[in-house]
Amino acid sequence: MQTVIVPVDFSETSLNAARYAVQLLTGHYGVNMILHHVYEKDTQLGEVTQKLEDLKNELMELGIVKTQLVAEKGDDFIEELEKLARHRDAELIIMGVAGKSAIAQSLMGSNTLKMVKKKVCPVLIIPEDARYHDVKNVMLTTDLEDVTSSTPSVPIRKILKTFKPHLFVMNVDNTHYVSLTEEAQAEKAKLKEMFKDFKPEFFFLGLNDVEEGINQFAQDKKIDFIIIIHKEQNLFSKLFVKSRTKKLIYQSQIPLLVIHE
Repeated sequence: MQTVIVPVDFSETSLNAARYAVQLLTGHYGVNMILHHVYEKDTQLGEVTQKLEDLKNELMELGIVKTQLVAEKGDDFIEELEKLARHRDAELIIMGVAGKSAIAQSLMGSNTLKMVKKKVCPVLIIPEDARYHDVKNVMLTTDLEDVTSSTPSVPIRKILKTFKPHLFVMNVDNTHYVSLTEEAQAEKAKLKEMFKDFKPEFFFLGLNDVEEGINQFAQDKKIDFIIIIHKEQNLFSKLFVKSRTKKLIYQSQIPLLVIHE
């Protein structure tokens, strides 16, 4: 990776994401981390610039990453972030999400979900209580449907090559009774070939509650972050629109990497 954007509004949620980001990226030379803030009034520029400098100095105590500060005037945070990501050809955005209250969810949470839907680049969502751990175990969720055309293998492989974790591939489906169907076996074989360099380990859970299955598996296997492929018309895309599954974002302590098909 070369360019990673970390938007900050100086809330504790965004500051936690920035701390997580610098620890995650330390040691990966060639990465340029951009701390990005959008302000509304000209009179705020001096104060914002100083706060960004102070944050940069604070983060240097946690890790060493080439860091650039970008403060932009604008009325729409998401619009400015999207423009910056496209202009700089960002490969990753790392941002926080708050989940302790409905108010928190409606503010930073909604911005994070809005950015995910922009489909600019992968978004690593850092829960407000998440603390950095070395990336050793990563879980890729799959619905086992047309995996060849719907799995964005290039950005996923780039992430896996960067951090070199153990890869778990997990599918939750209440139709898994005794064994997989022939169709599911065929899709599994395609995924296995797609990520053969990373020696993926497959798991299949026959549950109705996708959210519960993912969370429990992640805890059992000590997963460091979960990769979700965001599709327009599948169960995992509903993660962002149904309150039942939003809990996976708002209440999980495990970062979620969202990549569009």
